[in-house]
Amino acid sequence: MDISLALYEARVIGSLIEKEITTPDQYPLSLNALANACNQKSNREPVLELDEATIQQALDALVKKALVSDKTGYGSRTTKYRHRFCNTEFGLLKFSERELGVICALLLRGPQTPGELRTHTSRLCHFNDMEEVESTLTQLMERSDGPFVAKLPREAGKRESRYMQLFSGDAPAQETSGGTEGALDGVERERLARLELRVDELEHEVARVGRELERLALGAVAGGTET
Repeated sequence: MDISLALYEARVIGSLIEKEITTPDQYPLSLNALANACNQKSNREPVLELDEATIQQALDALVKKALVSDKTGYGSRTTKYRHRFCNTEFGLLKFSERELGVICALLLRGPQTPGELRTHTSRLCHFNDMEEVESTLTQLMERSDGPFVAKLPREAGKRESRYMQLFSGDAPAQETSGGTEGALDGVERERLARLELRVDELEHEVARVGRELERLALGAVAGGTET
C-alpha cells in the first residue's frame, strides 16, 4: 500500500465516499457541498472548521495523487469532485461493501472499537453481528495488498481494543489515553455513537425538508409569474 493521506486529505476522501453511498443523487460534490460534508458536527472526529480555500488545497493535492477527479458537469459551470480512491474502473484498490464502510468510518472518525464501527457504519453497509465486524477488520489487516487497518493496544480498564486505518500513518506502539473519549467505557462509547448517528440522520432529514420547501417556494413563484 503506497497511499498516504494527510488529515485534511483523509477527511475529504472519507466525506466523498460517505456521500457517494448515502446521497448518490447529490454526488459528485461541489466545493461548497464538500465543505459542508467535511465540517459536519456529527459523525466526525475531530470536528473541523475548514474554509473552502483549505479544502481546495487538499483537493488539488489529491488530484495530483490521482485520488480525486474534478470535472465540470454538462450545462453547469460548477466543478464537481468525485473520489478515485478505490472501486473505480482504473484504480487498483478494491474493497467489498463492508470493507469500504469500515474504512470510510475510520477515515471520518479515527480509531474505533468494533462496537462503535458497527454503529457508525449503519448507513454505509450492514453487519448482522459483531463477529462480522471483527471478520471484516481481520480481512483488512491480512489482505495481501494491505494491511489497511491495525489493532491498537487495549487501554487499561477497557473491554475492547480500537482499530485505526493506515492510510494516514503507521499504528503507534502504544495507544495514548486521556480526554473525554479516553474516559468513556465501551457501553458509554456505544451509547454516544448511537446518539451521534441519530443526530446525523436528523440533520439529513432537515436538509431534505429544506430542499423540498425551497422547491415548493420556487414553484409558487413560477406559478405567480405565469398568472
